[in-house]
Amino acid sequence: SACAGYAGQRVGHGMTRSHRWRWGLAALATLLALAIAGVVWLRGPTVEVIELRSMPLVRTLQFSASVATLSRVDVGSTITGRVQHVRVLEGATVAAGDALVQLEDAEWRAALAQAQAAEQQARARLAGLRSSGRVTAQAALAQADATQRNAQAALVRAQQLVAQGFYSGAQADEARRAATVAQEQVRSARAQVQANADGGTDLVQAQAQLGVAQATTLAAQVRLAQATLRAPTDARVLLRNVEPGQIVQPGKALLSLALAGPTQLVAQVDERFLEQLRPGQTAAVLADAFPSAPFAARVLSLAPAVDAQRGAIEVKFVIDGTPPPFLREDMTLSVEVQTAKVDAALVLPQSALRTQAAVGVPADEAQVLVVAGGKAQLRTVRLGLRTLGAVQVKEALAGGVTKGLVEGDAVLRDGSAVAPGQRVRAQVIRWQPSGVRAALRAEDAGAALTGAMGR
Repeated sequence: SACAGYAGQRVGHGMTRSHRWRWGLAALATLLALAIAGVVWLRGPTVEVIELRSMPLVRTLQFSASVATLSRVDVGSTITGRVQHVRVLEGATVAAGDALVQLEDAEWRAALAQAQAAEQQARARLAGLRSSGRVTAQAALAQADATQRNAQAALVRAQQLVAQGFYSGAQADEARRAATVAQEQVRSARAQVQANADGGTDLVQAQAQLGVAQATTLAAQVRLAQATLRAPTDARVLLRNVEPGQIVQPGKALLSLALAGPTQLVAQVDERFLEQLRPGQTAAVLADAFPSAPFAARVLSLAPAVDAQRGAIEVKFVIDGTPPPFLREDMTLSVEVQTAKVDAALVLPQSALRTQAAVGVPADEAQVLVVAGGKAQLRTVRLGLRTLGAVQVKEALAGGVTKGLVEGDAVLRDGSAVAPGQRVRAQVIRWQPSGVRAALRAEDAGAALTGAMGR
């Protein structure tokens, strides 16, 4: 029994020492944790900061566009007829005056030949009046003059013989009638000469007849020419809706042509971005079907009116240089327009902006948090160019002292992460705004743009 009591006393003593050792370790850990917590509390939480640096800042707009020509026209027949030949295929390039469609024209060729024959006849008659007709009229006048002189002389002799009693009064009357007839013949011959002279009635009539014949010939030529449909100017055939043997009538489009000229791009842009767009701004363009072949364009014009139903404005672009050969009418494109650029600016992410400075303060002022002396200090800054993810910080100088921010300041990336005056630990991270035309790289062009958006 004595031995058992002694053994129990030793075990109890050992357990007491073990418990004390454990309690000591726990107390030490608690004190260490409290010390660490105190240090952390004194140093503050870790926050991400960005060192303010001078860098380029570019603002762009991205949207979808389509290919369009200056003009698209439909070609049709102005007469009714049967198609004999169709000389072009869809996609063909044609020059001004090239034959596109040929109608059967035998009837119109015969009508032209008849009109030309009538014109030659009228021209020959006019030429005859001006040459042999005038000679004949002059000869007839000379003959009439001679006849009149003879008749007048016979009348004088007859009157003398009547006075002498050799002629009766009837013979004198006969001589007088002959003289009168001769005088009328002279008048008629002289009128014929005048009619054949320039400005005379016969010549004027012949000229009128020639004019009618020429007009008939011209009408026949025009009608014959209408049997051949020709390209109005250099163009590309977009659609072909006619085949040989088909009966065509006026008013029906047979071919659709895209007239040659500077290839334009047309986009419908949300009217909210109208203030950012100006003619002459540069743009990067990618065809969704050819993402590895970007090309350059520039803003040509802005529509004078806004589409009220869509709330959009039409923007036209002209391609710089030679258009890529793969462009097709109505092809979908992705366009990124550079609307503003600052070569060297102090730039922050939009997330760094805490709030506007205060009520009544200009809209171009805001607040950010800057780590200085281990604390988050509130600064009021003046803003410049804005993009979708970045903003330019302008320096406000007064009396040689910089207010706001200067290059090298550590600005909290998240302006709402901590409260002003709170102790923080700064962790510098690398950041820079999106580069120019970043969305139009070949690898992500397929995700390019479904609608207008600012960057």
